Order: sequence, then structure tokens, then C-alpha cells
Amino acid sequence: MEAYEALQTGQVDLMFLDIRMPVISGIEFLRSLKSPPLVIFTTAYDQYAISGYELDVVDYLLKPVALPRLLLAVEKAKERCAGTGKSERPLSGYVFVKQENRLVKVVLNEIIYIESMQNYVKLWMKDRELIVSSTTKAFEEQLPAKEFIRIHRSYIVSLGAITAIRAHHVELGEIVLPVGSSYRDQLISLLGQ
Repeated sequence: MEAYEALQTGQVDLMFLDIRMPVISGIEFLRSLKSPPLVIFTTAYDQYAISGYELDVVDYLLKPVALPRLLLAVEKAKERCAGTGKSERPLSGYVFVKQENRLVKVVLNEIIYIESMQNYVKLWMKDRELIVSSTTKAFEEQLPAKEFIRIHRSYIVSLGAITAIRAHHVELGEIVLPVGSSYRDQLISLLGQ
């Protein structure tokens, strides 16, 4: 109730919200707000991830929260606050990538997954592969967040290419890639499971 009063009287940019609380659940609390701030759910229960997705929360952290995972969530919130989040980019586009001494056009919806190779990235596409002179982080910033997700320090995948998820792996048809433990919560949250 104190948080509710604080939200009515002050400017709050980001709220960390647990789901199971006394009196009212975090989900009910968030739904009761007319114009809520950005929210990061922090909970020990993964079965509420779909509600977080429906409520457009910034992230969904499972307790105990690892520091790298917390920092990733805060960075996502900062991007949304600044209005510079990559999620605003539409998928219907393309990017030009540096390959040897030329720029090559890559249509984003042809990418299946991206593999990190130190100072290069390998684009695995529907009909070809490209090795691009770029860091994984720099290339990731060009991608729309609603269509691509990092699942491992070495892999970014197209959400549309995912055919199944296992405990620590994701399947892209016949291709099986590992899911890093620090990326699993975000993947599950984004897929609404």
C-alpha cells in the first residue's frame, strides 16, 4: 500500500515487483495502476511468465537473481526509458554488413541464427552463410529485440526459427543450440512460458 501511495505522488521510472506478496499479488497490483512505470518482475515462480509478457514488463527475473542477469534487466530498462531500445526497429528491414572489402545487404527475416567468432560473427541464413566483420554485441544492436534473442554468449537466434525448446537447448529444425543459464529466464519470458 505504501508503494501504491508513492506511485500516486512521485515520479517512478522503474519498479522491481515480486508476484507473491501479502494482501495483493504483484500481477493484481500492476493491473490496478492506471499508468504504471517500467516493471521488472522478481519472483521465485516461473509459472507467471506469461502474465509478465501480457503486461509488457521489461523483464522477468527468477530468484535467486544472478548479478549478470540483473544488470542485463536494468540495461533493458534504461534503453526503454531513453527510448533507444532496439525493440523499436521493425523486422521488415535489412542491414548492410561488412564482408571483406564490401558491404553486403542482409534481409533480417532470412537469418536463422548468429554465431559469435571472436571479432567476427557468422550469419546462418536460409540459403547461405556469411562471415561478417563485427562483434556479436555490435551486430545484436542492429536487430529487432522482438524477433531475435541471445540464448548463449555465442548465439543469437531468430524467434521465428525456433521449433522446440528443451531444458538447456533450443531447436531450430534439425539444428540444436545450447541455452546459457543466464539467458534461459529471458527466453522463457519472451516466449510466454
